[in-house]
Amino acid sequence: MNPYYLQETNWKETKDRKYDTAVLPWGCTEAHNLHLPYGTDTFLASEVALKSAGLAWEKGARCIVLPTIPFGGNSGQMDVKLCMNLHPSTQKIILHDVIQVLIKDGIHKLVILNAHGGNNFQPAIRELSVEFPGMIMCTINWWQVCDGDRYFCQQGDHAGELETSAMMALHPELVLPLSEAGDGAENKMKIRGFKEKWAWTPRRWIYTTRDTGVGDPKEASAEKGERFMKDCIEKIADFLTDFSKIENEKELYG
Repeated sequence: MNPYYLQETNWKETKDRKYDTAVLPWGCTEAHNLHLPYGTDTFLASEVALKSAGLAWEKGARCIVLPTIPFGGNSGQMDVKLCMNLHPSTQKIILHDVIQVLIKDGIHKLVILNAHGGNNFQPAIRELSVEFPGMIMCTINWWQVCDGDRYFCQQGDHAGELETSAMMALHPELVLPLSEAGDGAENKMKIRGFKEKWAWTPRRWIYTTRDTGVGDPKEASAEKGERFMKDCIEKIADFLTDFSKIENEKELYG
């Protein structure tokens, strides 16, 4: 039983314990090329959150990891079978209700540990910080914590070398042989602004990729995934340790 994981702890332990920070892992349920499971992002969000919180707990942080949200923003993948979508407005409502519970129970810091590129929590945090001025909120995209180019030949954007390596390290039994994976070739947009990424529109997945992947996973390995995840987890644990010590927003500065 991990005292920092709400799903495993109990009322006997929680009723008198003071927690300083809540960690909310947020994944999604979507196709990941031909070889990775639909739950890839949810598995990774849970693992990174729990391992990071565990290390931070050992350093004195009193984090509580909430149950992982398994659905994310997938409006561009509605043409792909069983890709589940939550609108950003729905995600904001979920966050609103979670925050209400946390404040009621004396927890005034929230870290959203995100594992899905289609999730964008910044607008919701901006809005909710006005409604809940006493709550300090932030979001972390776990895969951006370390420079993937130092670990992977071609990290990829979706179900490529990075995610495949991470899943090989975490759940190898759920990863099909790489010989069965698609090459993750991407059909890039033609207009210059979109190609250079100073203009943006949601990607329509059926036009972007043939196999639902973006990035070639052929160089993936469990060893690469384990090293990358370990380094990311250690950095996030340090962040949680520091963040847990903050009493108010003013302490974040200078």
